[in-house]
Amino acid sequence: MPSRKRQLGGVVLAVAGAAAARQWRQQAGGVAAGALSAAYVAAFAGSHPLAKKVGAWPAVFGVAGAVGLASWVVADRRG
Repeated sequence: MPSRKRQLGGVVLAVAGAAAARQWRQQAGGVAAGALSAAYVAAFAGSHPLAKKVGAWPAVFGVAGAVGLASWVVADRRG
């Protein structure tokens, strides 16, 4: 039986990604928003195999930090 918590996590991930993409588009334009959105999705996918090596929370914090840094460099630093 699938866990509803995983499904809820996917909903939260999608809503947060959509909100971030909107903000990125406003601050840095469509191309930057597309690149950062791709990084967001890739980081989520990459966190799973990374978690097998370093643990779940270190993987989550690591990829979140990487996307956060990329967001700052591409969209936030300009302001």
